[in-house]
Amino acid sequence: MPGHIEQLAAGLTAAGHTFEIADLAAARATPPADILAEQARIDRADALVIAFPIYWWSLPALLKGWIDRVFVNGWAIDYGPDTPVVKKLRHLQVHLLALGAADHSAFDRHGYTQAMRTQIDYGIFDYCGAQVVTSALLLESESGGAQAHLQAAKVVGQGLFEDEAVAG
Repeated sequence: MPGHIEQLAAGLTAAGHTFEIADLAAARATPPADILAEQARIDRADALVIAFPIYWWSLPALLKGWIDRVFVNGWAIDYGPDTPVVKKLRHLQVHLLALGAADHSAFDRHGYTQAMRTQIDYGIFDYCGAQVVTSALLLESESGGAQAHLQAAKVVGQGLFEDEAVAG
């Protein structure tokens, strides 16, 4: 049975249109050196700390692009059409600090607090097996909360490996 692309192409042809197919998935190759370097850096790390501004109620495109390029099948996870997902980043602790201008009530009222956790904490990092230890929304950044957010970031930094110091 033909796939969606083939059916779409057949419909276009039947209607007298021409088309070109750009199969982006077919262009897969060995990751470039910059991506291999990022993967190696994360492989050496005990924790990944990502501090980012909230753009359009989510990650900035630059950060999302980095995740899309670095956290790929074969490195962050292994899966195929007939195999279950193998989560390969179980060794990694993740700390997320998202900085936004809106207040907590706006995030909660529109469901963005839960949506961001679902999309980022679970949909990206948990899917790869990484443990999200910190997931903080530092909101109201443009209405005097900036100093409190800087202090919150410092507290996260100070406590990042606190459990290891106690155990060691």
